Amino acid sequence: LNDNPLRYVLTLSGTLRSPKIDFHPPFLMLMPVPLDVETEAAITIIPKGFIRQSRIRVKLPELELADRTRTCPFSVQFPEGQDIVLSSEGTADELTCRISFRSSKPMSFLGEMLFIDQEENRLLEQQTIVFLPYTRTWHCTTLTKKL
Repeated sequence: LNDNPLRYVLTLSGTLRSPKIDFHPPFLMLMPVPLDVETEAAITIIPKGFIRQSRIRVKLPELELADRTRTCPFSVQFPEGQDIVLSSEGTADELTCRISFRSSKPMSFLGEMLFIDQEENRLLEQQTIVFLPYTRTWHCTTLTKKL
């Protein structure tokens, strides 16, 4: 290489694939319940573009009540686990997530549940939670938001 006066040019190219997740259903409604009674619904998380195993965690909204106390009326569970596991074909299995709500005080808010992988990838789709006080139903809709 040192004896050869020709220069070697090496050109590299690549494609950046960011992992993301989709939700099914894209719209979720939690039924209204009396105070301090739990309501629950299940969503399916569909991982896309993951090139290695990962673990999903959820950042739940914390709410400030009228008396200035803070509470998180939501909880999530992953009945079959929260690991994204790749098959031999390179696809990831879907995950089931159960979203629960319980509050001992009446409340309304607009907030987000953020689903994050173990590498802190925050370019994942999010589940947005909206409480409409006049219809007394919870609505979850999917949106894509780059942070």
